[in-house]
Formats: sequence, C-alpha cells, structure tokens
Amino acid sequence: MEAEVAAMPLPTSTDHEKETPTRLEGRFTAMVVCWVLGIGCLFSWNSMLTIEDYYVNLFPKYHPSRILTLVYQPFSLATLAILAYHEATINTRKRNLFGYILFFFGTLAVLLLDLATSGKGGIGSFIGLCAISAAFGVADAYVQGGMIGDLSFMLPEFIQSFLAGLAASGAITSGLRLLTKAVFDNSQNGLRKGALLFFALCTIFELLCVLLYAFVFPKLPIVKYYRSKAASEGSKTVSADLVAGGIYSHSGEDEANSTIRERLSNKELLRENIDYAMDMFLIYLLTLSIFPGFLSEDTGSHSLGSWYALVLIAMYNVWDLVGRYIPLIKCVKLESRKGLMIAVLGRFLLIPAFYFTAKYADQGWMIFLTSFLGLSNGYLTVCVLTSAPKGYKGPEQNALGNILVLFLIGGLFAGVTSDWLWLIGKANTMKGLGIFSCNIRGQEKQNQNKNGSGKDMLTR
Repeated sequence: MEAEVAAMPLPTSTDHEKETPTRLEGRFTAMVVCWVLGIGCLFSWNSMLTIEDYYVNLFPKYHPSRILTLVYQPFSLATLAILAYHEATINTRKRNLFGYILFFFGTLAVLLLDLATSGKGGIGSFIGLCAISAAFGVADAYVQGGMIGDLSFMLPEFIQSFLAGLAASGAITSGLRLLTKAVFDNSQNGLRKGALLFFALCTIFELLCVLLYAFVFPKLPIVKYYRSKAASEGSKTVSADLVAGGIYSHSGEDEANSTIRERLSNKELLRENIDYAMDMFLIYLLTLSIFPGFLSEDTGSHSLGSWYALVLIAMYNVWDLVGRYIPLIKCVKLESRKGLMIAVLGRFLLIPAFYFTAKYADQGWMIFLTSFLGLSNGYLTVCVLTSAPKGYKGPEQNALGNILVLFLIGGLFAGVTSDWLWLIGKANTMKGLGIFSCNIRGQEKQNQNKNGSGKDMLTR
C-alpha cells in the first residue's frame, strides 16, 4: 500500500480542471488541525500580552505592554518581508516547523527566565524578556505567512479555521489567565504563581503544535490532494510536504508540467490586489493603536479594579473569535471590494469613540466598544483573506497570502507605534492639569495673603 501511494503520479492542472473530487477524506480533521495550529501561532505572544498585570507589577517603570509589542513587531515585519520576497523557493515545511519550534523554545525560555531570577524585576530581566519577544516576532513571521500562504490554495474553510484559531488563542489565553488569577488571587505571591502555571501550559501546547504539523497534517488525504494540485501548477514550496505525506514527484512529470508553470510576479499580484493589501494594513493599524496598550494603561480606574484591564482584553479576544466565524454565514459575508474598503475606513470612527468613552463614560460603554473592536477585526480579516486568493493558481495564491500577511504585520507595527500617541496625549493632559492646579494653588495663596493683610489692618 505504501509503495502504491509513493508511486502515485502528480495530477496535472488539466486533470484537476476536468475532475475535482466531490468528497475527500480528512476535511473535518484538517479544519480542526488548522484551528489548533492557528492557536499555536499566537498562543505564546498572546500569553505574554495577557499576563500584563504581572509584568506591570514587575516592571512598573518600563511600560511593558507597549515596549514588548514595539520590540516584537519590527522583527516580525523585517523577517516576513525577506520571506515574502523569496517565498517561491522556500521549503514551506521547514519554514513552518522552524517557526513552531521557535515558539516552543521561546515560551520555555520565559518560564526559565522567571524561575532563574526568582520573579525579581530589574533591567536585566526586562532585556531578556524583550529578546524573547523579538524571537516570538521572528517565529510569527515564519508561521503566519507560511501557513496562510500554504492554506490559500486549499479550501477557504481551512484559512477561516486557521484565522479563527489565531483569535481563539487570545480568547483561550484570556480565559486561562482569569482562571489562574482567580485560583491564586488570595495566596502569597499569587500573581507570579498564576503566571508560571500559565506559561507552563503554553509550553506544552506549543510542543503539541510541532507534532501536529510534522506528523499529522501532511498525511491527511485532502491536504495531499491540494498540495499535489499546487505542485502540478508549478509550486516548488510543497515538495517536502508531499514527501512527508508519502507522495514523490518524478522528473518526467515535472518536465510535462513545465508549460503551465508561469505565474504572475509579486509586483503584479500586489498591483491587482492593492485594495486588499491596504485593507489588511488599515484593519490592524487601527486595532493595535488601541489594543492592548490603551486598554491596559489608559482607561482609568473603575469598580472592577485590577480585573478591569483583563476583562477588556478578554472581551476583545472573545468577540474577535466570534467575528471570524460570522463569514461562514454566506448571506452576511462581505465580498465586495468597495464594501470592504468602506467598512475598514469606517472603523476609524472608533478612535474618537474610545477617547471620549475613556474620558467621560463608565466601564460598561468601554466594554461594549472593546467588544465591537474585536468583532469587526475578526470579521473583516476573514472576509479579506478568503476573498483575495480566488481565481489564481496555487503558486500565485501562496504568494498573495504572504503579501497580505506582510501588509497585516506592517499594520500591526504602525498601530503599535501609533499607540504611543495616547501616552503622549495623556502626558500633555497631566502636564496641563499640573500647571492649572499650580495656578489655582498660587491664586489661593495670594487670596489668603490679601485676607491676612486685611485682618492685620483691622486689628491695628
């Protein structure tokens, strides 16, 4: 049986046009695996974001929620730019495995760093944490671009499942963090104990993702079918995955298919899909200019106390996950290119909404706005990434997936940078209030002096 599978010839492009199987085994399993791999792609990073209450307590002078994100994004963006440029010749299997293995060792390093320093703060520990954050950025570039590119020439449901997994990672980490905080809340050093348990669970999960991608995903019949189809259309990135699935190509077949291996260049693909690329950039520019820095530090004090920031982050993550499932309902999925652009630009009205809500409204309105931010982020992301690859050949879909993720991460970086504007505005406001209060105190002092001198004159 193994020999028969190994000797199976690669289908040509014309074969697939004539006959696409109506039912392939492993579809549901592939969707579940994609969902789990999506969780693993951002699980480590979301874990670092979700324990901000611990890091703010440990490093109060360094603005960890903003600095760690600012370190993460440039490494992710620069790495993905290089990978996207060379995507046509990169071994996708090695790329994705390297990324997941780096995530595993990164989460393990966070755990070991805290244990080695006994949970003490300081500049040394913070620099070590920043280095791990940079490693997470590199791993994200390897995995997110590689997986979305790989899934772009398969079923749209696979991309949707992977993207839902990205959002689920946030929801799961938020849920776990709330649970560990509640369990250890009243114990001595409870904040640190909860954080350590949290990262131990994350480390185990990242190891699971490595095993799933290495040994389960490439052997699913439906995955082998779409990868062999991409190979027949000229894709060079799937050869190692096909071998892992038990399919070997032959030089004679490669020559027979050489006539159909022409594809659009990355520049041509970008020109044809510049609106989709800008959609991805603007979606994440807005989201990261608010989440998580503004929600963690600039929303004031409310009755929820130390739970407030955690609840806001949890609400964002849960509704981001919900938003990524809404496009499965065909009648509400937005596919119009013009409609997508209008919706993306309309989200920028959330900036003044958040500003005035933080300044004047109560926590209920802030929770509502945060939920809508997450819902719209997840919904629009899935709509863009499932609509854009339609109509292209396998190699082009892979390239386009990498290009769109590059713009996504570019938007993340721009959003993280913009997030500092909230802090500058807050500092200027506090400075203005300080000057105002000084003037008031000075005026009161002058009035007291005048009143005092008047009393002296009366007594005389």
